[in-house]
Amino acid sequence: MFKKIPGTKDILPEEASWWQKIEDISRKIFSIYNYTEIRPPLIEEAGLFNRSLGKSTEIIRKQMFLIKKKNDVYALRPEGTASIVRAYIENNLQKKSPFIKLYYLGPMFRLERPQMGRQRQFHHLGCEAIGAHDPCLDVEVISLVDRLLKAYAIEGYKIKINSLGCIKDRKELTQLLNKGLRDKRGSLCTDCRLRFKNNILRVLDCKNKSCRDIIEKLDIQDGHLCGECKTHFIQVKKGLDSLKVDYQAAPYLVRGLDYYTSTVFEVTHQDLGAQDALGAGGRYDSLVSDLGGPDVGAIGFAFGMERLLLVSRCQSIKAPKENLVYVVSLGEEAKRQNLKLLNELRQAGIISDTDYEARSLKGALRRANDLGARYVLITGEDEIKKGVVTLKDMVSGEQREVKSDDIVEDLKRA
Repeated sequence: MFKKIPGTKDILPEEASWWQKIEDISRKIFSIYNYTEIRPPLIEEAGLFNRSLGKSTEIIRKQMFLIKKKNDVYALRPEGTASIVRAYIENNLQKKSPFIKLYYLGPMFRLERPQMGRQRQFHHLGCEAIGAHDPCLDVEVISLVDRLLKAYAIEGYKIKINSLGCIKDRKELTQLLNKGLRDKRGSLCTDCRLRFKNNILRVLDCKNKSCRDIIEKLDIQDGHLCGECKTHFIQVKKGLDSLKVDYQAAPYLVRGLDYYTSTVFEVTHQDLGAQDALGAGGRYDSLVSDLGGPDVGAIGFAFGMERLLLVSRCQSIKAPKENLVYVVSLGEEAKRQNLKLLNELRQAGIISDTDYEARSLKGALRRANDLGARYVLITGEDEIKKGVVTLKDMVSGEQREVKSDDIVEDLKRA
């Protein structure tokens, strides 16, 4: 018997309604903020991610799913931003609109050790706003994160924000870390000793307690930020305060991808354990030009769908049941008549199903109850003679006869 690949998951019908609920909420709110959907391919040239994410990042060094074909090397996308920026440049979207807001939903792939909330195939929903440096855009995006989480009925999350500054500021921060950690390298974990050599900013992202203690003693604040970047970040915080978005300033917060500059943020939830991030994002003001496009500002974020669902279950959210109408046929003539009835119900937009397993009336009612049907329509010899259908309310237990010609309108009113 074949089994699913480790790190992948079957999204079964009873779970799919949860996914659809979050997707529906997301699409509605993204549209309110005037974001439009984009659907880039799942596979890209591997060089796109090498260039955008940074060769020293964990994703590039350890987690890429690569496909080699003669001289070509492709990758299953590990994240969405690089693909969307590539699509923005390749399709000349800046010529259609200098400023564009896009959202996306779909699977991503990383070759890592499966654990709670971390799979080899996982799903992101997120957005990218490309074409502006305005700090008010940062405020909009972070407040959008807050709006979405509230709409998902998730509580207990924390929004953490920081500023990495511009490219020069990042270099200044790199030098400060190099100086502060040089004599402490021996006390760092194995990964952080490698990060010290290849990308020292990633040391700030380490979850190891001994490394965290060393980092926090460095007392990093905003001294590495230039005046312009410091002003930008102050305006972002003031904007969030004006919208009453609850956040925490986190001076040690960095993102694991090299393209981030200026404002970065992360959403965490204690119910997720050590890997507590629900989602994250930030500015990437150099990425578009680095990949061959115009020199424009950009910002975005992504949520992990699996993690949102884990927290939703922790909050005991119940997926609503649809108003399913279940049609029961007692006899061959009733079955033939109900084919037409089912078609009329579906044409009217009424969710409906029937029994194809020749159950008894008692068995069919039990099946309707298992499916969460709101109403059951019963047709047998007596109903055919009278030209009626028996309508049973599965909540109240009330049962009444309705003329066959009136049943669709009766259900629509109900």
